[in-house]
Amino acid sequence: MHVPDDAPARCPVCEVEYDSVSEHDAGLLVNLLDNERFRRVCFDPVLVDGEARVRFYHHTHEQTAPTDTQETTPVDGHLE
Repeated sequence: MHVPDDAPARCPVCEVEYDSVSEHDAGLLVNLLDNERFRRVCFDPVLVDGEARVRFYHHTHEQTAPTDTQETTPVDGHLE
């Protein structure tokens, strides 16, 4: 696991603020059942120096709370 230096300020998948980001180049497992800290993790495949990686954008419960202008159903990987 690696923390990228060039991570954007907002999640490129859902365009919401995130708590942390990690970058992976090998197998991984995700389980967020009853997670006290994170409610959602967005996955963004990237190329780094020609190598395939996956960036995880970790969103807290507060960061994913619905607002008046935000639905909670993803459409094509984005929240509408």
